[in-house]
Amino acid sequence: MAVTAAESFVEIKVPQQKLFDGVSFPAVISPPSSSSATSLPLTHSIKAHKPYLESLLLKSGALLFRGFPVNTAADFNGVVESFGYDELPYVGGAAPRTNVVGRVFTANESPPDQKIPFHHEMAQVPEFPAKLFFFCEVEPASGGETPIVLSHVVYEKMKKKYPEFVERLEEHGLLYIRVLGEDDNPSSPIGRGWKSTFLTSDKTIAEQRAAKLGMKLEWLEDGVKTVMGPIPAVKYDKSRNRKIWFNSMVAAYTGWEDERNDPVKAVTFGDGQPLPSDVVYDCLKILEEECVAIPWQKGDVLLIDNWAVLHSRRSFNPPRRVLASLVK
Repeated sequence: MAVTAAESFVEIKVPQQKLFDGVSFPAVISPPSSSSATSLPLTHSIKAHKPYLESLLLKSGALLFRGFPVNTAADFNGVVESFGYDELPYVGGAAPRTNVVGRVFTANESPPDQKIPFHHEMAQVPEFPAKLFFFCEVEPASGGETPIVLSHVVYEKMKKKYPEFVERLEEHGLLYIRVLGEDDNPSSPIGRGWKSTFLTSDKTIAEQRAAKLGMKLEWLEDGVKTVMGPIPAVKYDKSRNRKIWFNSMVAAYTGWEDERNDPVKAVTFGDGQPLPSDVVYDCLKILEEECVAIPWQKGDVLLIDNWAVLHSRRSFNPPRRVLASLVK
């Protein structure tokens, strides 16, 4: 006998959730407390009820699976694969990451005392994931949440408060400038070297791959300067009929800092003009005010629609291990 979605999943409330237009953000689902379905693997339930889960994701923008028996990276890989989405190779992303198993990678491995600012995943390159999965393998001693925020809410607030700035942004887009070393620097949140960014040690191949992304390379003595753009800073989410704040402006301006990079120069208007600092920092404030940060529990799986939601990472006290998978 087929098991219904209601027998496999139950929507629950957690204190940190927010309501936007009457919809819980994020949606949180758990196994029903007494049900024959609990004996079914989560992967089986996902395959059987994918339309239900996708309609929930479309409505809410993010989906947290809590209380299911997902214990290892391999379990998580099974969950990702059960959705049947194509994998997105991590080409052009800034974060240092390590492949763990199958389609599963470490999330950004930058040091625990560093925050990772709000961003849409890979918003600074043309080919970005449609969705991303996070999995908490080891819950943080303290801190280390992955705050999430609805992109259209940020766009609407910015448009209301800074109409001229947003108009310029929509007209010109943004330029992203980053200097990469040859090898990865794990102490930097943007420390991915050019060899692992372009998955090659051959400069000619790196140039071809960069060109495919619309990126220009300027070789330096000990690395390379990458110039990306101009690319749009605001996109239109067709599935929800609304404009979204699809950029890494705040992340680049406030966080792309290491011995090679000055964050203020990391992002400009598409015509090269500098961004007004006060507006960027006020946008950061809006992101913080509107976000939801649910403390991780071991076994949590968070599915984010990258067209709807920006995410970040708070600093933490180790241990903490959160894994990720990016899909088309």
